[in-house]
Amino acid sequence: MYPLSSNGLNKETKTAVYFFTPAFHPLDSFSAHTVKIWGVIFPTAEHAYHWKKFAKTRPDIAEKILAAPSPHTAKEIADAHKVNLPKNWHDKKVFIMEEIFRAKAKQHTDVRETLKRTGKRQIVENSPVDDFWGTGPNKTGKNVTGQLWMKIRNEQKFQK
Repeated sequence: MYPLSSNGLNKETKTAVYFFTPAFHPLDSFSAHTVKIWGVIFPTAEHAYHWKKFAKTRPDIAEKILAAPSPHTAKEIADAHKVNLPKNWHDKKVFIMEEIFRAKAKQHTDVRETLKRTGKRQIVENSPVDDFWGTGPNKTGKNVTGQLWMKIRNEQKFQK
């Protein structure tokens, strides 16, 4: 289902755009893997993460996020309402994402298999824009997404 490597599969030229599912896409919070957590079935981990921000304080926003047609739209809705975040959100957001990733790995064989294929290698969310969850524009970001996946992998003894 997923290629062993993404080399050359996704690129742009002046005359064409080449795309195919990246090799480690199941580890992305935007991947099309439903996540059942907190008694709700979410279309993606990204939906779950942003929904949780508003579930108790602004259920109207949480419902819009749950109904969003894509993870990108779910993020846009959440970003548009940043002033409504619970006061302690930043203190618990990493724990929340870890909880979501654990549920995703438990519920999807292909996520576990993809995680296994990382072996003992470092996992890096190579985001050009997010220097908290990924490496950011300067490649010096915290890479919290990668750190969480490595923690889960190491606890599950997924190494080859």
